[in-house]
Amino acid sequence: MSPAPGDLVGKVGTTTRCTLTAGDGSSLGVTVTVSSVDGDRIDFDIEADETASPAAD
Repeated sequence: MSPAPGDLVGKVGTTTRCTLTAGDGSSLGVTVTVSSVDGDRIDFDIEADETASPAAD
């Protein structure tokens, strides 16, 4: 997975985008959303895009 473009702030509702890249060069976008914060514990939801992007020729 490529690094996210910056730190994900521990505040409910904050989101960031990352990209998963397979060995064949295809990629899949992923959205990470902070779902809850309890002290030092931060939970998040991960949702992958429905369609992968094909590898570049």
